[in-house]
Amino acid sequence: MSQLSSFQTQINPRQFAIYALAGAAVAFGVISFFLFSVNSPDPSWPANWRARPLLVTPLAGAAGGAFLYFVTRFKGASRTVRSGLMVFGILSFVIALWIGVVLGLDGTMWN
Repeated sequence: MSQLSSFQTQINPRQFAIYALAGAAVAFGVISFFLFSVNSPDPSWPANWRARPLLVTPLAGAAGGAFLYFVTRFKGASRTVRSGLMVFGILSFVIALWIGVVLGLDGTMWN
C-alpha cells in the first residue's frame, strides 16, 4: 500500500475538534441572527419551530469545519496549491453552512 507523501495520515483529535467546534460556533451565530430577529412568527409554524434550525445548522457547520481541517492537512504541496485548497475549503464551508440554513429553516422562514 502506498502512502501519499503530501497528506499527513495522523489525525490530531484536538485540532480536529477545534475546527469542528469553530464551524459549529460560526453556524450557530449565523442562524441565531436569523432566528432571533423574528418578532411575530407565522401561526402556521410548529410551536418549537426554532429547535430544528438550532440543531441542524451547527451540525452542518461542524461538518464544514471538519472538511476544512482535512483540506489543511496537505503540507507537502506548493504554496499555490495549498492556497487554492484553502480557498476551496472555505468555499466548501460556506456551502455547507448555506445547506444547513436551508435545511434548518425549511418549512418556516425558507418558504
